Amino acid sequence: QAQLVESGGGLVQPGGSLRLSCVASGFTFDFSTVGWFRQVPGKGREGVSCISLSDNSTYYTDSVKGRFTISRDNAKNTVYLQMNSLKPEDTDVYYCAADRSLAVQAMCPRPPYFRSIDHWGRGTQVTVSS
Repeated sequence: QAQLVESGGGLVQPGGSLRLSCVASGFTFDFSTVGWFRQVPGKGREGVSCISLSDNSTYYTDSVKGRFTISRDNAKNTVYLQMNSLKPEDTDVYYCAADRSLAVQAMCPRPPYFRSIDHWGRGTQVTVSS
């Protein structure tokens, strides 16, 4: 069964690091864009970071710029999110999402109201607390 599988979440102290992984299992890894989303109260899921699998262009939401880095390994069908200098406000469930036609700037921070992203993972919990 084709699915996106996230891993790497956990409990970390403020200032610590985590690396999230999103593996596309059962898919041909020919998406246009893959991204990491989290739930924002009152706004639904919002893109934290997205990456183009064709030209490597990226998007970061302002609150994570300079702290998070998204990367891809096409040979492993995997997209990573390196999270450094974590803050308590980063606590959330992080979802991997992939789309076959949306470009980075169309997918993040959120796609148009009339468009749903093709595939979602089940999420991985990130908790930043002392």
